[in-house]
This record gives sequence, structure tokens and C-alpha cells, in this order.
Amino acid sequence: MYRNSWLPEVFNDFFYNNNMPKANATAPAINVLEDENAYTVELAAPGLCKEDFDISLNNEGDLVIKMEKKNAETEQKAHYLRREFAYSKYEQTLILPDDVDKDKIGAKMADGILNISLPKIQQSVQKVARQIEVG
Repeated sequence: MYRNSWLPEVFNDFFYNNNMPKANATAPAINVLEDENAYTVELAAPGLCKEDFDISLNNEGDLVIKMEKKNAETEQKAHYLRREFAYSKYEQTLILPDDVDKDKIGAKMADGILNISLPKIQQSVQKVARQIEVG
């Protein structure tokens, strides 16, 4: 399989050590942030574009993120010594909090990161103090 049988072992010894653990290549990394107005989901997607994603709400109101990258013929001819960010197909369902405004969810792709904005429902604050008219 390899022309130089020692080469993969050298790379494994170099890359797989206690200082640099092997990344989980089965799913992209996700960050979830919250502020007073919204939640934000950040999904690491190096080498992907917005056309590779399908984002929807299912019948239960959960957020479904699907990703599929079609590999080009030229990519398949390459021989990788190590490949960690080759996500070809991925799907994850996120249960949304009750305070998400599901009609205003948005997404954008920039710099290899998919950002999904989940705005919170704006609750109006009722004033307690008021004048009561005597009838």
C-alpha cells in the first residue's frame, strides 16, 4: 500500500502524542453561545460552502443541521498521510429552548464557520404602576 512502509509510523509518532491528541474526525466541532437577545450556534466547516448545508426545523420544532460534501474526482486521486477535516456527510438535531423565536432563525457561512442565529422571543415588560380611574 505504501511505497515507504516507515513513513506512516513516523507521522503517527509525530502527530499522535500526549501534546497533540487525535481530533475526532467524525463530526464537526460546535460552539453554542448565549447573550440576552439570542443563542448562536457555530459549526466548524473548513472547506465547505453554504450549498453543502441543509438547515431546517422538524415536526417537533427541533433544529436539524445536515451537511454533505461531494468530493471532486481530483480530490479522490490524492493520497493523504493524515486527514482529519474530511467530513463527507453529517447530521445533527438540536433541541431548541422554549424561548427561541423559530420564525426568525437565520444562518450564514463565513471563513469556514457556519453561524446559526437563534433569536430569543422578545417579551414585553408590562408597567406595574398606573393610574386607576374611579368610576
